[in-house]
Amino acid sequence: MTKATILTGITTTGTPHLGNYVGAIRPAIAASKDPNVSPFYFLADYHALIKCHEPERVRQSSLEIAATWLALGLDTSNAVFYRQSDVPEIMELTWMLTCVTAKGLMNRAHAYKAAVAENEEGGEKDPDKGVTMGLFSYPILMAADILMFNAHKVPVGKDQIQHIEMARDIAGRFNHLYGEHFVLPEAVIDDNAATLAGLDGRKMSKSYNNTIPLFEPEKKLRKLINKIKTNSQEPGEPKDPETCTLFSIYRAFATPSEVAQIRQRYADGIGWGEMKQILFEYINQQVAPARDRYEALMQAPEHIEQQLREGAEKAREISVPFIKELRQAVGISRISA
Repeated sequence: MTKATILTGITTTGTPHLGNYVGAIRPAIAASKDPNVSPFYFLADYHALIKCHEPERVRQSSLEIAATWLALGLDTSNAVFYRQSDVPEIMELTWMLTCVTAKGLMNRAHAYKAAVAENEEGGEKDPDKGVTMGLFSYPILMAADILMFNAHKVPVGKDQIQHIEMARDIAGRFNHLYGEHFVLPEAVIDDNAATLAGLDGRKMSKSYNNTIPLFEPEKKLRKLINKIKTNSQEPGEPKDPETCTLFSIYRAFATPSEVAQIRQRYADGIGWGEMKQILFEYINQQVAPARDRYEALMQAPEHIEQQLREGAEKAREISVPFIKELRQAVGISRISA
């Protein structure tokens, strides 16, 4: 039986936070240990250049993300863990795909349309002001990431479904012109994946500057949890857990029986200070072992580099012969042996 290939990319522009962990990293780490699938995980450093023009931030983020995944127990014997920029065939495939992709398809990309709408609302004469070709055509790079390894399934958030549909369109067009080379990928949406609220009650996101970094040192973690916004209800007053950021974060980490106990404490009128202390102690206990491993890895970047290079070697065992096949298909080949 052929194993299903599952592929996930992580853009290297920030520090992993609790929301990243429960929404994407935790299920991906579990999938990396599944012998019945072939998982590919990569640091999407070329994608980072679309919005981030700070070289040191991209470098530091690459280190932090790789250390995070390894510290949390990514199984690199089963999963292929690599840096996008270490597989040059992806960029070559991006160009091949660009040459069969309709501009009209890219015009419909959500990120591009949002940028144009913002310009128009702001009264700009040029609707494309500030739009780079990286922003405009990055769905093609994403398609190349996926199609290079003929991924069957791509776990994504709902906001990324369009990109998987575009990858299918692009693959179908290439197959129509040059023969059947690509699997048509499917988006995998985990409706049970937790979406955490951040310090201000909005979705935890780097863009809102409201995140709690996953491996923040103990003192800083306590400070951040104490900063989480709550309402003005006094201790002793019954409280609604469903509208509370503290409860939503606790629920993402705790067992069902623990969640039920805390839900009862809300009905009994738990004070916000006490709940913040419970949340801090619970998360700190959960992340402490991995945090120790993370801190050790951050002091040993050569070990991380070795893991990424080994992953790239495994990835290129697939990408090198495949790009050779694709070159032949499009007519780029030696004239004589």
